[in-house]
Amino acid sequence: MDLPDIQSALLATYRKKRQKITCAESCTAGMVAAALTDLPGSSEIFDRGFVTYSNAAKLEMLGVLETTLNQHGAVSEQVAREMALGALQRSDADISIAVTGIAGPGGSDFKPEGRVCFARAQKNGICESITKEFGPLGRRNVRSMSRNFALQWLLFDD
Repeated sequence: MDLPDIQSALLATYRKKRQKITCAESCTAGMVAAALTDLPGSSEIFDRGFVTYSNAAKLEMLGVLETTLNQHGAVSEQVAREMALGALQRSDADISIAVTGIAGPGGSDFKPEGRVCFARAQKNGICESITKEFGPLGRRNVRSMSRNFALQWLLFDD
């Protein structure tokens, strides 16, 4: 599914559900929020976005715990879950999506370039996370693939 199709499907799905989305982004730096608001009528489904590129922003804006960052690092499912839950608690949305990863260049043997962690939290208490290994495809490609995956992950059946 290409980006315009994903965007149209999100708009139709969340309008029908009468639900709003919020996002917490690190490596995508607002790309998810921008994609969610590209279409006319997006104010019906989008509440707000948090760009928390630095660890300080994750702590201050989303309430990510310093112990979680210290124990697992910013690129972890644990931090992604805390980002998603923090965004949900600090918004009027029904669902949140969080993205944190290493777009490149760089990385390490432990956390390679192209590793991106995602989390999705819902008002009903469900919070899920997943890690995708996009590989060293270059910064632009990793960020675009991360945006697209995050958007697609919002299209799910309850």
